[in-house]
Amino acid sequence: MANQKLDRLDKQILKMIADDARVPFLEVARACNVSGAAIHQRIQKLTNIGVLKGSEFIIDPEKVGYETCAFIGLNLKEPESFDSVVDKLRQMPEVVECHYTTGNYDLFIKVYAKNNHHLLNIIHDKLQPLGLSSSQTLISFHSAFDHQLPVMDIIDGEE
Repeated sequence: MANQKLDRLDKQILKMIADDARVPFLEVARACNVSGAAIHQRIQKLTNIGVLKGSEFIIDPEKVGYETCAFIGLNLKEPESFDSVVDKLRQMPEVVECHYTTGNYDLFIKVYAKNNHHLLNIIHDKLQPLGLSSSQTLISFHSAFDHQLPVMDIIDGEE
């Protein structure tokens, strides 16, 4: 999708809700010096054009028993099977991200498993039957950081 033209108000709204998605619209309106209805309309517009992709609560995988995070590079025996493999990966609850990539892999996925034994089962029982020629697994010990694109950089870089 093409780069969307955002004005200063759009960017102010994005900055505030990126910092705290649960901030009340009236608080955003006061900070931006506009009405609550204007904020509601802007949020709707940003959602409709695809800048905002909804809101969600983030579940900490470790807190619900998924202690192993792994990144797995996949190479397919038959690259023409991309679409069906991606559809099957989408059905696996442990696979939380799937990327088409350049470089050494056809696909690169992020997986959460309960432990290393569960990860082995996922690789052996779920991934290998997809028709892989090879795979490489990297286990993450801990995420150093995880954040969204900084909205402040978008605001600073404007006209």
